[in-house]
Amino acid sequence: MHRCYLPQAPFSSGVLEVQGEEARHALRVMRLRVGDPCEVFDGAGQAARAVVAGVCGHSSMTLHVQHMLPPMPPVAGITLALAIPKGSNMDLIVQKAVEMGVSRIIPLLTERTIVRVKAAEAADKAEKWNRTVLEACKQCGVNRLPVVEEPQSYKQFLQRADLPALRVQCAIVPHAQPIRQVMESGRAAGHASCVLLVGPEGDFSPAEYAAGEAAGFIPTGLGPIILRVETAVFMAVAAARYGLDALDFGF
Repeated sequence: MHRCYLPQAPFSSGVLEVQGEEARHALRVMRLRVGDPCEVFDGAGQAARAVVAGVCGHSSMTLHVQHMLPPMPPVAGITLALAIPKGSNMDLIVQKAVEMGVSRIIPLLTERTIVRVKAAEAADKAEKWNRTVLEACKQCGVNRLPVVEEPQSYKQFLQRADLPALRVQCAIVPHAQPIRQVMESGRAAGHASCVLLVGPEGDFSPAEYAAGEAAGFIPTGLGPIILRVETAVFMAVAAARYGLDALDFGF
């Protein structure tokens, strides 16, 4: 079923007006017609089942709300901070991270990051990645829109005061703790959120590892196999979800 994104949707009114790009996509690409069902979500956690009640051209339609959908079960709050990978891997990571339940993505520029983003390009990059977030939310049924922030330096990131208390740095160092152990200890301590820090293709530098530990990040290993950046992200997010979520995954 097609899903429309309508920020601050007035669900209580019973009638919703969808215009602009959202309406054009629904009408021209998805070919919705009067009487067709759809879902509407506001990006803040609410969603409703609706039906197309009227169409005006190719850029406006009216929906009648049939009923509100139940809220999604709460999941662990995962902030993903990663050095921007080369090529199109960032787009893939953003898409899949949203599908896996990440709540925030922070792109980083580290010493060994190959991709370099100029200050004038940062906003455009973030806007592009947030479009990927929206498309992923539409496809996988996520009703709370994660945010991709503008790229920032590793030093700026470590100085932030708004990061979760459970801080995990995916690390290739001898003293790294197994991720299962870190997550089990975190859940036992009552943590329901964490920040996962993933480095670039060439790994963090020794100075960056030291700075991460000084900022409270736990060096955490993902096993004996050296993983590509995107694989490391997916494995770390999956481990965090499994370790911190109160949901019964059934396995």
